[in-house]
Amino acid sequence: MDAIIKGDIEQIKKSIDTEAFREKSVLVSGGSGFLGSWICDVLSEVGSKIICLDNLSTGVFENVDHLKGTKGFEFEKADVCSYSRNPRVDMIFHLASRPAPEDYQKHPVETALANSEGTKQMLELARKHDARVLFASSSEAYGDPEVFPTPESYEGRVNPLGPRSCYEEGKRFGEALCKAYHDQYEIDVKIARIFNSYGPRLRAEGFYGRVVSRFILQSLKGEDLTVFGDGLQTRSFCYVTDTVTGLLAQMGNEARSDVLNLGSEDETRIIDLAGKVIQLSPAGSGLKHLPFPPGDHLRRQPDITNARKVLGWEPKVGLDQGLSRTAKWFGKKRDQ
Repeated sequence: MDAIIKGDIEQIKKSIDTEAFREKSVLVSGGSGFLGSWICDVLSEVGSKIICLDNLSTGVFENVDHLKGTKGFEFEKADVCSYSRNPRVDMIFHLASRPAPEDYQKHPVETALANSEGTKQMLELARKHDARVLFASSSEAYGDPEVFPTPESYEGRVNPLGPRSCYEEGKRFGEALCKAYHDQYEIDVKIARIFNSYGPRLRAEGFYGRVVSRFILQSLKGEDLTVFGDGLQTRSFCYVTDTVTGLLAQMGNEARSDVLNLGSEDETRIIDLAGKVIQLSPAGSGLKHLPFPPGDHLRRQPDITNARKVLGWEPKVGLDQGLSRTAKWFGKKRDQ
């Protein structure tokens, strides 16, 4: 594990109740993905027994390769939608899904099923063992909202037949299924609506590239940064340590069955994000404007009042600090 990630994991451990996970058996679906691999790292450090479940469709085994042979860690290559094993587990983090719009629009069926059939498989496993489940939902469950900052009570403005519907409606159905299992079977289910997260291990290449990692990789190569539309659309960027701290705090919280926004309250225009990334690189990149994608959204800003109240959680890492750490990590990785 490299020094940047190792230092960040130490900060996460200081911010959570590690006893909530000690000697617990935990399944992490999507465990070799961006957030899933960070969760596996923290759980390994605090003494959990981990099943890292991933079919490697978007996850990268390199993210968890260093955990091979670690006591209590097991990697299982399998599809969450057809998962048939019955391991005894205490907790399930269900993160398996294709998260990048360019990717999930090329694989809409797999995306919809990961959040519907895959969610059912994880809930059934939890039902057998009275396990607690955290479902990784998304700000996309709100669709194209009209209320800012957006609270959990906002019911959403989603196009069920739009280009992003496989993901947006998949997340909404996943939430509905969690609620149904809670109501009918009293499963302890927690729903995290995650806003844009970034940091080391966020995929940058090909169709999987997210805006922060894509910008950083382009700047390292001296290429122009590709901005969709005029760049005035906003997102709320949350550094990975804050997101993972929130997810672990929510899972470890004894209050049953909550739904919480996890993200930064600070809105950032994409054009301004590009400017910050360019300042971090000596390569002298410029900007290249591309057409605005159909179905994309203009604003994202969460109301995190409930996360503060229930978890005592709020982001601690500012955008400039997070971008600097992320750019350093990508730079070191590229030089290896």
